[in-house]
Amino acid sequence: MEAVDFSMWALFARATLVVKLVMIMLILASFWAWAIIIQKIIVYRKARANAAQFDVAFWSGEPLDGLFDKIGMAPTGAAEKIFASGMMEWRRSHRNDGGLIAGAQSRIDRSMDVAIAKEAEILQKGLPVLATVGSITPFVGLFGTVWGIMNAFIEIAEQQNTNLAVVAPGIAEALLATGLGLLAAIPAVIFYNKFIADSDRILGGYEAFSDEFATILSRQLDS
Repeated sequence: MEAVDFSMWALFARATLVVKLVMIMLILASFWAWAIIIQKIIVYRKARANAAQFDVAFWSGEPLDGLFDKIGMAPTGAAEKIFASGMMEWRRSHRNDGGLIAGAQSRIDRSMDVAIAKEAEILQKGLPVLATVGSITPFVGLFGTVWGIMNAFIEIAEQQNTNLAVVAPGIAEALLATGLGLLAAIPAVIFYNKFIADSDRILGGYEAFSDEFATILSRQLDS
């Protein structure tokens, strides 16, 4: 009796059209999830490095106006953008005679809140996709498995043979769909939870800096 090939490619090739489509969808979902994971690792690492670098510059004792002039009107890092948004509003709030326009503190706070919200959108972009992949792909894989097993039993009925050599290939092909679903879902769920925690920590740092910077400007306003 000829040996049955149970390699991944052979299982895919023998599967029915519906199960093949399910497998292709799961493989594409897995690649999509890993592309987002790699991109987010790079983005978060860069955000932490930029925040640490700017924190050193901010607390170096250099005058805020000098630091703002050095950064310029087109800051690159997220912390620099938050600082620049506050400084721009601070400068806009001064009248020509040197006095301050009423409500300067609240406008400065709002401008930095808007900058933080924009950075939050950048940090969390793509995370809903990971959540979707993590929650949906096991069920898509299960659908492929159910469909494959159904066809395996139909084949058994047609051949009227319950020999394991007849049953095993069809069931193996069906279970491959569930395996691919879990292969896509597990990393997506793990990294989604990690990125949510990382995002919260980074944004918490931005908000802490915003509060400290607002306190410094508030003291200058009061004086």
